[in-house]
Amino acid sequence: MRHGIERSRELRRNATDAERLLWRYLRHKQCLGQRFRRQHLIAPYIVDFACLEQHLVIELDGSQHADAHRYDTQCTHYLSYLGWHVLRFWNHDVLKQPEAVITAVINAFTRKSQNC
Repeated sequence: MRHGIERSRELRRNATDAERLLWRYLRHKQCLGQRFRRQHLIAPYIVDFACLEQHLVIELDGSQHADAHRYDTQCTHYLSYLGWHVLRFWNHDVLKQPEAVITAVINAFTRKSQNC
């Protein structure tokens, strides 16, 4: 567990450009008043962003993830099994169309609240 916390801190310090940009939109409850955490440990995985209250995970994938499809699929299935809803976006989409990504996140909150 200790290793996971240290790795989370390291990932926050070395965030990608896409992660830094999306964090500007998510921090301080800017997205529908929901609180997000960065590089949050949901053992054994560390997710890019997590809204604990809504059980929503946002994962950003770069070009290095093209070969990690199997790992990403396993992670998504595991988190879904635990009751998390996982949204995945390419870094390129966050950098080029951040408003569209935020709209997709807001839509996920809206759909989730309609299903309750």
